[in-house]
Amino acid sequence: MTLEEKLFAELVAVCSRVFPDFASTGTERPYVTFQQIGGQSIACLDNTLPSKENADMQINVWADSRKQAKTLILAIEARLTGATTIQASPQGAAVSDFDADMARYCSRQDFNIWADR
Repeated sequence: MTLEEKLFAELVAVCSRVFPDFASTGTERPYVTFQQIGGQSIACLDNTLPSKENADMQINVWADSRKQAKTLILAIEARLTGATTIQASPQGAAVSDFDADMARYCSRQDFNIWADR
């Protein structure tokens, strides 16, 4: 199972609507999107594949209210930092936002995640 598959499983335990990268315009809220925004590349001196993989992942919660978005991102932070299938570390506090074009609230947070390959 890949790091993204493990992350998806952790996120769907908190919110049933989870999508990589983006969700369709009419998706019922709240929902969660995630995308890889970097990470550490591991190179072994003997040219073998490492047993771990790393990713910086941005987790985005989209909701009808700021309170709903904030509550959900806090639940996600608790779930990810307590996970046993991945090792997730928040890279800062959540950021609140509002998408005026779509009339929806967002809370997003970046995590550095390690997982077995």
